[in-house]
Amino acid sequence: MHVVILGSSAGGGLPQWNCRCPICSLARAEPGRVRPRTQSSIAVSADGESWLLVNASPDIRQQFNDTPALHPREGLRHSPMKAVLLTNGDVDHVAGLLTLRESQPYTLYATGGILGSVGDNRVFDVMAAGIVRRTAIRLDDPFEPVPGLSVTLFAVPGKVPLWLEEEAVELGAESETTVGAMIEAGGRRLAYIPGCARVTDGLKARIEGVDALLFDGTVLHDDDMIRAGVGTKTGWRMGHVPMRGEGGSIDALADVALGRRIFVHINNTNPVLVEESPERADVEAAGWTVAHDGLSLSL
Repeated sequence: MHVVILGSSAGGGLPQWNCRCPICSLARAEPGRVRPRTQSSIAVSADGESWLLVNASPDIRQQFNDTPALHPREGLRHSPMKAVLLTNGDVDHVAGLLTLRESQPYTLYATGGILGSVGDNRVFDVMAAGIVRRTAIRLDDPFEPVPGLSVTLFAVPGKVPLWLEEEAVELGAESETTVGAMIEAGGRRLAYIPGCARVTDGLKARIEGVDALLFDGTVLHDDDMIRAGVGTKTGWRMGHVPMRGEGGSIDALADVALGRRIFVHINNTNPVLVEESPERADVEAAGWTVAHDGLSLSL
């Protein structure tokens, strides 16, 4: 299985276009200390020829241009990307669909709930029905989006996308609006969970023994954004479990047998983004890798 982390940042990317927090400022001034990152997505293939895009970032054009495996290879128009899978309806995971509208056939996979939220917004009608086939997937039912890849979607604790929030927001519920993806090929397994509100016993049992886990690394501490002075929401309120602190993912997953442990979907205020920082050293000492754009895995 071939895996490329196309984008490793949370919504807004790094540096965020309007942010002067210390980490965004470092990313502009000293990219050797803080690597710039685009918004969250990965590409996966069993054969290196047909690729599955998991989440369509607003930065998708740059991500494709930066990844030779995804360049057009034949004729006037072509793409090795044959399918797109959505793990939720967040803007940083669906806005890139608007870029993928140049008469390129592919299949869009998601749960019925996620497809419904996309379908209810008419701007996504630019994905012409005769070109982009939308296929609803039931939780826990394996399917094959591209040759050689088996994918199973499963519910994880989360919340509805920000743009669909109403006055009362249910946090941490498990439903088909926030899902993880178990991706399998050649006897190897990858768990991709870019958004998760808390680590449950059921989730730990689900991912036990995978060869690689790509997991929600949005915040180091629940109050990262408050500490940085750029927001008032906690990680929990945004539907993201912190790495450290009470209920943090590092401790919660410490006793789970896993291959590689990689944090993705990392917010611009998370101090682990700073190379050689104490926070980076701490998560690495715990056995985790902080993802960067272009990080490739061969499983």
